[in-house]
Amino acid sequence: MSDTTKSGYAVFANGDFRLFGTARFLTGLAYQMQAVAIGWFVYDLTRSALALGLVGLAGFLPAMLSALVSGHVADVYERRIVGSAAFALQAVASFGLLAYALSGAAMVGPIYALVVIVGTARAFANPALQALLPTLVPGSLFSSAIAWNASLWQTASVMGPALGGLLYALGPKVVFAVAGTCFALASLSVALIRHRPAPVTERPKVTWGTLLAGIGYIRSQPVVLGAISLDLFAVLFGGATALLPIYAASVLHVGPLGLGLLRSMPAAGAVTMALILASYPLRRHAGLRMLRAVIVFGLATVVFGVSTSLPLSMACLFVTGAADMISVYVRQSFVQGETPDAMRGRVAAVNTVFIGASNELGEFESGLLAAAVGAVPAVVLGGVATVGVALLWGRLFPALRARDRLLTQS
Repeated sequence: MSDTTKSGYAVFANGDFRLFGTARFLTGLAYQMQAVAIGWFVYDLTRSALALGLVGLAGFLPAMLSALVSGHVADVYERRIVGSAAFALQAVASFGLLAYALSGAAMVGPIYALVVIVGTARAFANPALQALLPTLVPGSLFSSAIAWNASLWQTASVMGPALGGLLYALGPKVVFAVAGTCFALASLSVALIRHRPAPVTERPKVTWGTLLAGIGYIRSQPVVLGAISLDLFAVLFGGATALLPIYAASVLHVGPLGLGLLRSMPAAGAVTMALILASYPLRRHAGLRMLRAVIVFGLATVVFGVSTSLPLSMACLFVTGAADMISVYVRQSFVQGETPDAMRGRVAAVNTVFIGASNELGEFESGLLAAAVGAVPAVVLGGVATVGVALLWGRLFPALRARDRLLTQS
């Protein structure tokens, strides 16, 4: 048995990691199912690309506006409790979407309001859980834990969109009910984690200095800043996820089930790459490989944009997911592995804003551009811009380009 295989078994032998992983899997399943349902529901009501973009904006704004507070909460209060409470709130929002779907109302305003609640809960859950993971396993298993954690999330992300598209055939209410149940079970799983940190005897006073400490740390680390900002701008320009309902309905003509398959492909590529990285971790040239992966992501996005073939479109989305997984793996290794535990929550909160900007805000940008020039030109221009960002970042952040190993202590 190889050392990597032994490491993988050791990670899963950890009961707390199994509970953590269960929560990650359930929430990944719920997020993706619900994203398919909300996107198709809103498009059914409005037939508007801009309306789809506004869904992304509603999900992102809470993370941006609450980043300083959510990071401070994750560093001051027990992260297990924060994460469990946040998942419980997301369950409430999902059941709210269920109630709205059952009402038969045709306004999109309440949907946006519930998406804001989901986004607010995620804003508190993400930094708490990102900061919690490194404390659940020994340092020797940390890299393996990152890869397997990503694999669980991405496996759920493969299953979630396809399941969401399938269940949507029975109506959006079915999807929202299943998603709410998954969030509730995830909340219970996190609450059952046995790890208990040392009690905080004196909570630090809330000042601008403590709130901004995460931003200050990232600014002082050019490799971390380069990796996080690269992900922000690359996926901001290159993300086509918000426009998939348009491609499914008007370009590829494949309906909601086809939409689910399309949304599954990036996650399928990501989980495949995560399993490869778990078996063959990046040992050299981590920064350069991250930059190259972003270029591949952009090129695959361009080909997807002009494709009118479902198999080719699925293949392109698979490649974007695999390339993005390399970026995620490198970035998370920097952020979670090298940040002092006392400020992991605040750094993770800033990281969450960047991730949210590259996804939810990217969806808003895609919807806005598509409303102006059309879906196909918007996706193609976004892919070209992503390639340009990767080339520019290689020059702006030479420390990132030159970074050899994932962790300096390796």
